[in-house]
Amino acid sequence: MIVSSLRWKHWIPALLSAALLSACGGGGSDSRNAAQTTSTPAGQLVQEPGAPVLSNNIATDGFNWFNYRRSQVGLSPLARSGLIDSAALGHSSYLNLNSTVAHEQVLGKPGFTGVKLGDRLAKAGYVVTSLQGEVIAGASNTSGFYLAEELVTAIYHRFVIFEPLFKEGGAGAAVSGAGYAYFTTDLAGNRNYGPGLTAAQIVTYPFGGQQKVAVSFSSDNEAPDPVPNQDVVGYPISVHANYGTSVSVTAFSVRQRGAGTDLTVRLLTSGSDVHTPVSAASIIPLAPLSANTSYDVSFIGKVNGADITYNWSFSTR
Repeated sequence: MIVSSLRWKHWIPALLSAALLSACGGGGSDSRNAAQTTSTPAGQLVQEPGAPVLSNNIATDGFNWFNYRRSQVGLSPLARSGLIDSAALGHSSYLNLNSTVAHEQVLGKPGFTGVKLGDRLAKAGYVVTSLQGEVIAGASNTSGFYLAEELVTAIYHRFVIFEPLFKEGGAGAAVSGAGYAYFTTDLAGNRNYGPGLTAAQIVTYPFGGQQKVAVSFSSDNEAPDPVPNQDVVGYPISVHANYGTSVSVTAFSVRQRGAGTDLTVRLLTSGSDVHTPVSAASIIPLAPLSANTSYDVSFIGKVNGADITYNWSFSTR
């Protein structure tokens, strides 16, 4: 299961956090026991031509994959920080030692490095003065590329990964004796924001012209569940603006190329879904997409008060 949340702190503009769990057992919303399952069938995740060369290091491959996807949609890549790496590695080691997947650590448990993300970053010598965020993956698959792409697929996690104003990041991973991988990526800025987007600009995912997009997503494996009472749905489609920039939706639709009607979708906006930031929106088709098919997407709305109409297309594998 995927657990995702947005948390806010008075001493920074925002803390964005999300965790990917394969499945969850008992515990609070920030502490779950993991067991095997996935949000996207492994066969749908294919390494693409031109993608980063795999190093077989989970943290490096996952971090590089996030930057690859960010660059594809038109966002600035994250500079990798050794200090953030240290915080992320410490957290992954804690998760491994305690066989859990959680954003918060418990004082006194093995490998403790700080209760909250900000505590762990500060201990590593990295002081955050702007945004900070965290995504965590735990799975029996030890491919960093796979773990990162899973996080991009899950819509609440995607909102964190594709935040335009993040400037730096770091990643760390630990693998249990049974081969279960814990992958943590932290994103932040210690003096100011990254370059971000212009005031009325958005980026989209899938991006315009993207090919080999997965056809489905297991909604039940994300908590909160973005599509309640239904498991397998179509691949999420999203738009993203700078943190704090208002995105309002007049119309957001997708249809199969050549079809006469739009697909039935669930719309996620900050006004209808408390887990969606004001700076983003998403539609999730309520049925899997068709393979080897082109889809046309239309977004009409306002970004930072300015009218915007944006049309783009992608194709599935």
